[in-house]
Formats: sequence, structure tokens, C-alpha cells
Amino acid sequence: MWVDTFCLKANIHFPTDWVLLIDATRTLTKAIILIRNAGLKNRMPQSPEDFLRAMNKLGIAMSQQRRQKDSKRNRKKILRTMKKAVRKIQNHAKTHRDLLEKRWEETEWSWPDTQQIIERIDNILTQLPTAEKQAHERIIGERQVKSSEKILSLYDPDVQVIKRGKLGASVEFGNQVLLGEQEDGLLVLHQLYEKVVCDSTILIAGVEGMEERLSIEIEGVCGDRGFGSKANTKALGAERDYICPRRIEALQEKMKNGEFANRQRRRSQTEGRVGIFVHRIMGDLLRVKGFTNRETAVSWGALAHNLWKLGEMRKEQAERWEREARDLAA
Repeated sequence: MWVDTFCLKANIHFPTDWVLLIDATRTLTKAIILIRNAGLKNRMPQSPEDFLRAMNKLGIAMSQQRRQKDSKRNRKKILRTMKKAVRKIQNHAKTHRDLLEKRWEETEWSWPDTQQIIERIDNILTQLPTAEKQAHERIIGERQVKSSEKILSLYDPDVQVIKRGKLGASVEFGNQVLLGEQEDGLLVLHQLYEKVVCDSTILIAGVEGMEERLSIEIEGVCGDRGFGSKANTKALGAERDYICPRRIEALQEKMKNGEFANRQRRRSQTEGRVGIFVHRIMGDLLRVKGFTNRETAVSWGALAHNLWKLGEMRKEQAERWEREARDLAA
């Protein structure tokens, strides 16, 4: 089995701190408009659209400050204005939310429809203080925020920061996936992780879990140096360990073994398999929200991939039989 890990990207924009405030304003504004159009109105000094328009202008001004003179001071000034605007729309959203909860029977909505709108507003109101603090710490306080305390998306709390160190994508946002394929390209192992974990710590659990589910024993496991560790070598045993060593000297020594070298050369095909799975099967950005839903989507994706691959193998087999039949007839 050849294994590799990758980031299954979530369908979110780059999580810039101040953009979260614009996201919150947009969601709350649209909810207010929905409630007011249903006939439930509370006094507002200006229309909800004006709040959103003003916030968008502040967002444009913020994005244009990067290369401007006194950009740091101007960004702090703009953020303070943003926070004031967000608090206003926050208060109006609370008022309209309470109004809807009390008088929802006056609208044409059912109670489940009403709950959807209330939950949408509550989701933003609950996270908004943290999002404000995060933007304040980064821009005004000029202090770093721990990754574990960051909000990356107001709508998908299970998204993680994954440092890949790749050209053009040093950091990705989503969930880590462990994928394993056998020699013919069929996927025999797929596991989505809720938290970011080290590749070397998940390998043995994944292998043993697969062996238990399929009631088989794997002849060997091949992967890149991210999976390399003394614990994994000991658990797999010398006869099954085709993991790339971390030390260059150890790799050079193992590459003298022809079987090991062939397994490592074959590993490049697994990276292609990952590309097929991500871009052709899963569709680049996974649109479902929540870890459980993404986990289900990965399982369906693995099934779809294997059905497609089995179809290709069946087609190749039929073509081979047809060629052999023609050769015998000749």
C-alpha cells in the first residue's frame, strides 16, 4: 500500500481578520432584510442596505492601505470605524431576532423556517465578540493570535490551518486526509482528521484499522519521509517497511535495495492519485460544512473513485481479451 496525506480544502476565502467583520455584517444584514420583508419591522435610522454598503466601502479602504503611506495607522483607524458599524448592526440584528421569535406567527413562515433564521443570526452573534477581539489583537494590538484561538470561518468551525510548505500554498485551510492505494490504483484507506496531526503518528493506526476491516495483512507500506519514524519501522517490521527514511544517509543506503527503490519510484503515482481524487472526484473545494458531513463526503468520494477505477479496469480487460481473440483467429 502506498500512502500520502493532503489537505482537503474548505470552501472559504482567505481568513483575513477584518474580513470576518464584513462577513458578519453581510449575514446579519440579509437576515434583517428577510425579517423586515416578512412584515416585522423595528425602527432603524437607515436601511440595512446602507449598513452593508458602508461596511463594503470600509473593506475597500482597508484593502488599499497595504502600500500606502502611514498604512499601519490608517488600518487601525479604519478598523475602529468598522467595529462601531458592526456593533450598530449587531444591536439591530438582536432586536429583529427577538421580534421574530415573539411574533413569528404573523409571518408566512413555519416554525422550522423561523428557527433557521434565528439560528443563522445566533451563530454570528455568538462568534462576533471573538472575531472583533481577533481583529483588534492583530491590527491594533499588533499581537499574534494562537491558531487554536482563531476563527477561520464564521460558518464552518471545523476548518483547520495546515502548513504544507508547498510552492504557492505554504498554508492551506481545510482538513487533513490520509489516503492509501494498492498497486492497481484502488483506494483501500481513507481517513479524514478533525485536528491537524503528524503523518508519522497516524500511519500505524490507519494500517491496522484497514487490516481489521478487510481481514487482510498488508505486504508492505510505502510513503514519504513524513511517515518515517523509529516507532513505525518497529511496528511494520523490516520486511514491510518501505517508508522513506528522514536521514539522507539512511535513504541512500536503502536505495541500494532494488525492491525498496522500485517502491519509492512508484510513489510518484500516488501523488497523481491524490490529484485525481481531489480535483476530479471531490471537486477542488468541498462545499459541505461540518466535520461529520465532510467525513461522509470523503467516504462517498472514495467509493465513487473505486467504482470508476473498476470500470476502467474492466474496460481494459475486455479490450485485452478482444485483442487476444483476434490474435488467435489470425
